[in-house]
Amino acid sequence: MLTDLSEATQDYLKIIFELTERFDRASTSQIAEQLNVKPASVTGMLQKMAQDKPQLVDYRKHQGVTLTADGKKAALEILRHHRLLETFLHEILGYTWDEVHDEAERLEHVISEDMERRMAAVLGNPNRDPHGQPIPNQDLELISTSDFPMSELRPGQDAVVCRVQDDSPELLRYLNSLGLRPQSQLSTLAYIPFDKTLQVQVQGQEEPAVLGPRITSQIFVEFADV
Repeated sequence: MLTDLSEATQDYLKIIFELTERFDRASTSQIAEQLNVKPASVTGMLQKMAQDKPQLVDYRKHQGVTLTADGKKAALEILRHHRLLETFLHEILGYTWDEVHDEAERLEHVISEDMERRMAAVLGNPNRDPHGQPIPNQDLELISTSDFPMSELRPGQDAVVCRVQDDSPELLRYLNSLGLRPQSQLSTLAYIPFDKTLQVQVQGQEEPAVLGPRITSQIFVEFADV
């Protein structure tokens, strides 16, 4: 199916999927910010996509956009390409976790389904990428997760990092310096309601880390088993 879609359409589908995983509908302004384009350009593209056959999105003026069943299937296929590529680049070619996103962005549109299958086989059919993000399986199904934003943690709660947002190399390098990666364990020491700052102790680190909401909203955790 992806061979029939332009790179721009694929980019829109992936962004809409990721936004609608967090919100009921994706707004024009949210998509414009993610793709670094003008809102008017987003509106025009969404109107076009809503008229495509098969229809890929359900777009309603001033109400945002969601994916149709066909649109979601295509988006999951793109995500599978992207996250498998990130894993291949990291595990086989030695890229660091802050380098793989941009490379995968360039390659996800051009790899064949045969290459996708071969990469998955070489990697042992992983279900998460280097950032902990779930990889859709060959049937384009995502594993279910029960994680939640780190920003919701409160003092006395212990957690394990499940995944982090992967589109900011600077954030990933900073998190790495703090020891905050998937499977890292941490304890919540303090919370300041005034600025929503968390103080956490990451296992294996000497000093506690103090993190604001711009960071804690990008990290997803599960409660640690006691």
